Amino acid sequence: MRSEKEMVTGRMQYIDDIVMDGMLHMTVVRSPYSFAKINAIRGGLNHTDFNSEMKSFGEGETGEETGPGETMFAGSHAFYAGQPVAAVFGKTKYESEDNADSVEVDYEPLKPIMNLNDSLKLGPVHGSMKSNVLKRTLLGKEFSIADSHIDLSDSFMMERIATNPIEGRGLVCHYDDNKLNVWISGQSMHSIKSGLCGTLNLPPDRVRVFHVDTGGAFGLKGGMYPEYAIAGFASMKYGKPVKWIETRREHLMASKPGRGVRGDITISARKDGKILGLKGKVLVDAGAFGGSIAEFSPRFIGYQITGPYAIGNVYVDAQALVTNKPPQGPYRGAGRPEASFLMERMIDRLADETGLDPVDIRLTNAATEPFKTPTGMTIPESRSFLQDAIRELGYRNFRKPERPGFSFFALLPASSPGEGARIRCSEGKVKVWLGGNTHGQGHEFFVKSLLSTEFRIDPGLITLEYADTDMLEKGEGSWGSRSAMVGGNAIIELARRIIKRIEKEEGHYAPEILLDGEYDEQDFVSYKKTLISYGANLVTADVDTYGNVHVKECRSYYDVGRALVPHMVRGQIIGGCMQGIGQTLYEEISYSEDGTLLTGSISDAGLPTAEKIPEFTVKYAENPSEFPHGAKGLGESPTIGVPTALARAIELASGKRIRNTPVRPDYLIG
Repeated sequence: MRSEKEMVTGRMQYIDDIVMDGMLHMTVVRSPYSFAKINAIRGGLNHTDFNSEMKSFGEGETGEETGPGETMFAGSHAFYAGQPVAAVFGKTKYESEDNADSVEVDYEPLKPIMNLNDSLKLGPVHGSMKSNVLKRTLLGKEFSIADSHIDLSDSFMMERIATNPIEGRGLVCHYDDNKLNVWISGQSMHSIKSGLCGTLNLPPDRVRVFHVDTGGAFGLKGGMYPEYAIAGFASMKYGKPVKWIETRREHLMASKPGRGVRGDITISARKDGKILGLKGKVLVDAGAFGGSIAEFSPRFIGYQITGPYAIGNVYVDAQALVTNKPPQGPYRGAGRPEASFLMERMIDRLADETGLDPVDIRLTNAATEPFKTPTGMTIPESRSFLQDAIRELGYRNFRKPERPGFSFFALLPASSPGEGARIRCSEGKVKVWLGGNTHGQGHEFFVKSLLSTEFRIDPGLITLEYADTDMLEKGEGSWGSRSAMVGGNAIIELARRIIKRIEKEEGHYAPEILLDGEYDEQDFVSYKKTLISYGANLVTADVDTYGNVHVKECRSYYDVGRALVPHMVRGQIIGGCMQGIGQTLYEEISYSEDGTLLTGSISDAGLPTAEKIPEFTVKYAENPSEFPHGAKGLGESPTIGVPTALARAIELASGKRIRNTPVRPDYLIG
């Protein structure tokens, strides 16, 4: 594993740095139309050569996916702009790109469905479906409240956004000696292996997936994509290594964007701010195909919609709807920010209606004891943490007109089903493999910290190795704020097994015995619970006469359990806060009504720049979890808390109700 110095100086080996003899470079020819009938395809590798349906979707996969599956190439129809239609190859990437001109496609454009309203009203995109409802889940139960003083309804929209890591998707496939070897920029080598085996119809012993240095992911790189299987198929067909590297335009056009959620919410409350009930309809833009998080997301949003509040009546109609867009994917938070936005925005609306302080309304509704919500989520007592957060963030120190935006949320990390790990002690060194890849989170730091404590050895003797599916038989992946929790738990469990083995064989444990011996332990350490933690954000902002938002200060207070590596905790929080700001103000994947992609460059899609960085205050509580190392989830907390707090700050500064993200200047001055 690379050192911290190598990381910050860029001395890494990413996918595009890998070179092999005879390597072919792959270029994907994509549909320019969001919906079109394909009358003929001439040239390139296309659906007549490879028409398999994609398997394994990574994060959010339930095994109960419905609706038409996505084939590797478009066949009779193209269902979204950017869908692969053919692939061509060359000895260099430039030759490969030139060869794309040799592919001829006869398209017959059709009217696409590009928004949720049309998806509900118009006929199905896929002829095999009766409607565009891919999946519908009802949570809680219907109710009526006779003694409600206030009934408020509102609608909110979080537009789709691209994950936009510095390094996009990419892989190298080499079919050699009857085995497909794959080097990939990814979050879960085992998910990718499962997808390749299923899609290419290969047994597990004929596929090996290697993790390499990865330049960011944020949910993008956890599961399968058509390009992965196409590159694998091509390597098998041509008998040569095949490399595919995603361009930024391809990323914006054809990766799996996150968000794309509308919520229609009604709350019933008393005049003192106590919320008696919530009814909602949650609509998720699933894109053209199911699988991945698209079908899981609506239910997940509805499940946690009440957040840290004890609300006794809830009923949510959650639906995933088909449109002519790329399939939805996970983006940092993956359903958690959407649920929090819907709840927190309604609390702020209730505060304006009653004249009460929005933080006092949150206190009124916070759980005073463990509470099972009508959707089935059990939350710990939350009021005491909220009281601490109000104090730690200095909320009461603000006076009109400088009122800040404030948010309070529950983080549900993806702790289940656990994580795989391996520890090998040999020749005085300790090597470690984990099921999830590090791509900026600093896994190597918590690995060294935990194992040096358990084994009582110098951290310099411990290295986190690049994992692959032959070296580690089973693993889950790095997503859902889970790595330090369940990955750390797994390596502690394996370390203690090694220590017990030494005690049994030698009569006692000593570091010298470990370092002089040979030990190798690997397992998938299961964990089936949901370990909820709480967080809060405070944001201040100004809006100028042109409608530009200037974020002045962003304060965070999260319960991280035990902070295993404090400087990495701070880095995770600040980076996540900037992503929360980016989503709220700048970032969007948008289309015209006829399906033309309007955000084909990174400047069109939007990103926060260095000059937009506000002053950050990072604080955290350390209430240890039940894990032996005491850690809790963290990575997604800022993208949950910052958008809601910033939306309120903009609302207070502009006087305009904030219902949608991103918040555009023309709306604020309109």
